[in-house]
Amino acid sequence: LSVSRVAVVGMNMQELRANLRATEALTQDLNCRPKLPFGDGEFDVATLALSIQYLVHPQEIFTEIHRVLRPGGLAIVSFSSLSFPWKAVSVWSRSFHDGVAQCRTVGTYFRFSPWGGWRSLAS
Repeated sequence: LSVSRVAVVGMNMQELRANLRATEALTQDLNCRPKLPFGDGEFDVATLALSIQYLVHPQEIFTEIHRVLRPGGLAIVSFSSLSFPWKAVSVWSRSFHDGVAQCRTVGTYFRFSPWGGWRSLAS
């Protein structure tokens, strides 16, 4: 995959800088400030990797991901059963070892954030 821009956002700059593909790295606590610091339609692909279980404002984050993607862009969400259950939000903790339920939760985030905004959902 050849890309010209890879922006990474997270809470730990040391970890972000370890991403050799990143062309820019920004620290931001999305639980405190869910608005992404990018313009509308700036990206072809967005990923949310190994952090969805900690988001206290998932609707706002998914709406923001939708906003910064170009029309027809691709959003990829990945998660693991290896997380910190005492840090996870309650909806996630209740389904901690149930991957199917977690996929349904992620699907719900997509379906309602923004309402009717996502197409061709798959898990």
